[in-house]
Amino acid sequence: MLRITLGLSLLPAVVLAGEFNKKLNVGDAAPAWKGLPGTDGKKHSLADLVGKDVVVVVFTCNSCACSEEYENRIIAFAEKYKDKVGLVAINVNTIPEDRLEAMTKKAAKKKFPFPYLYDESQQIGRYYGATYTPEFFVLDKARKVAYMGAMDDKTKADAVTERYLEAAVEAVLKGE
Repeated sequence: MLRITLGLSLLPAVVLAGEFNKKLNVGDAAPAWKGLPGTDGKKHSLADLVGKDVVVVVFTCNSCACSEEYENRIIAFAEKYKDKVGLVAINVNTIPEDRLEAMTKKAAKKKFPFPYLYDESQQIGRYYGATYTPEFFVLDKARKVAYMGAMDDKTKADAVTERYLEAAVEAVLKGE
């Protein structure tokens, strides 16, 4: 009886999985941005990625231990999909270790193969409804949200069994 009760109590969590964002739903137009400073010294916009069929926006930062756990996976993902997918990382934190100067040092040290942008106003993060780091948004060619959520199912890379981001990107690339 305890197993049945516990199973039923978890049912709402399963039904509501993925419906966590108060700002966006899958299928909504992705909020555009322009003029965000990057670690490369340039200003960036969503429109810069016009030639890509899929764009991945990841909200991340320098100071979060969880974000640091994902850095190598994000780099590997960007390299694997570099010809098909535009990936951009946006940092919305304003503490000193997350400001542009520190971001630039981290991007150089880790050799990020993608733009790493600073949203000091935190507006872009708010527009997307991003609430944690790293948080991923997959945008289709029309720049509608196709997926939002985690990269995978485990913080530790060697424990990953489900790759949500890759599955979402592959589905969009196939037109699903």
